[in-house]
Amino acid sequence: MNAQLIQFAYLASAVLLIVGMRNLGSPKTAPRGNLIAAAGLLVAVVATLLVQGVVSYGTILAGIVVGSAIGVVLATRIQMTAMPQMVALLNGFGGGASALVASAELLSYVRVGEEPTGIVPLAIVLGVLIGGLTFTGSLVAFAKLQELVSGAAVVYPGQQFVNGLLALITLGLGAAMVMNPLGLDPYFGMVALALLLGVLLVIPIGGADMPVVISLLNSYSGLAACATGFVLGNAGLVISGSLVGASGIILTKIMCDAMNRSLGNVLFGAFGAVDQTVSAGASGGEQRTAKGYTPEDAAVIFSNARSCIIVPGYGMAVAQAQHAVRELSDLLESKDISVKFAIHPVAGRMPGHMNVLLAEADVPYENLVEMDQINSEFPETDVALVIGANDVVNPDARTDKGSPIYGMPILDVDRAQHVFVIKRSMNPGFAGVQNPLFFNDNTMMIFGDAKGVALKLVEAVRDLS
Repeated sequence: MNAQLIQFAYLASAVLLIVGMRNLGSPKTAPRGNLIAAAGLLVAVVATLLVQGVVSYGTILAGIVVGSAIGVVLATRIQMTAMPQMVALLNGFGGGASALVASAELLSYVRVGEEPTGIVPLAIVLGVLIGGLTFTGSLVAFAKLQELVSGAAVVYPGQQFVNGLLALITLGLGAAMVMNPLGLDPYFGMVALALLLGVLLVIPIGGADMPVVISLLNSYSGLAACATGFVLGNAGLVISGSLVGASGIILTKIMCDAMNRSLGNVLFGAFGAVDQTVSAGASGGEQRTAKGYTPEDAAVIFSNARSCIIVPGYGMAVAQAQHAVRELSDLLESKDISVKFAIHPVAGRMPGHMNVLLAEADVPYENLVEMDQINSEFPETDVALVIGANDVVNPDARTDKGSPIYGMPILDVDRAQHVFVIKRSMNPGFAGVQNPLFFNDNTMMIFGDAKGVALKLVEAVRDLS
């Protein structure tokens, strides 16, 4: 195929990717954005396959068949609650693929005894380094989210010094590769250390910071792909990798702002490393008791309400309660009760976790309101219903300077007239600290599985009709 036509195809692919990602900015246009971006990637893949010198088409077809089969199985069998783990795995596979492609290109130069020139040696180093780190880091994130290992931060004395020393050695080996591209000893050393660093950089990050880690690893996978694009001289891969890398960094910054923490604090602060003493008391040691209520008690309050804000959290995801919650919101709206959903940027275990779950249950997009827009409405709201959320509604973030979450922007549910909290138990959230909201005079705790409680609420509200 004419080289100019191939470059034009890559340009068209880049335009489609940009337009697709632009549409991902709104829940209403996100499905269309996915299709447009997928079309852009298809154009890039087809153009690449038409380049002379591509390996056997039979091999490529076999890879497509096997990969597609695995993808279909995962897409149909993975529960929405396991989507964060799935995203972590995909990040890792992307990074691993980039590292393998860069390595294969290096070995092809070694085989013919020809040194790569220009930016290619540096691109190989970056592709292998970032890709390898992303691969193992993502596997650790997956293991934490899947609870195959503890989700708590793992720390040890001198940890940052060890990580810093290993990083310097890795960079030194990368520099040696750039100066002597055909020398394989630095390459093997750098690969081993990159894989090790991926593990060591993620284990000190606690479960509460997993949404940030996932978005950051997504950015890493894009940067690794971009570097590999320079290795192969593939403009389409450079552009798509750059878009993924940039969007991941932007999302990471947004999420850090949502927690009022710096990226450095997330990566190196070992948040959640020390188990907090959990007590059923307020600050200062005063013992307080949470008030337990039944769904029937809550139904009486709902029957006299005119407005309700529902705050979904990870507990809703675990219980797969989104459809029951949608049924409850529909019932309340049929009784002329205004219902909105308050979405905190880091609720759940990945960016947009709550949005995805509620969209699956066909909750209208216009009912999903971001934290900054809805906080001013809580003082005028009759009922705030918290479903499995904890740290994102903890008032200590506003008032207790000794709290590890102090300064984190929260949803101001404690300012509503009545607050119902659905939880399995009084166990703390990811941050490991107790929530004084549960002991407030206007808070009523409803203990139980979120889905079961939501269905009982539906029945109780109907019975009062």
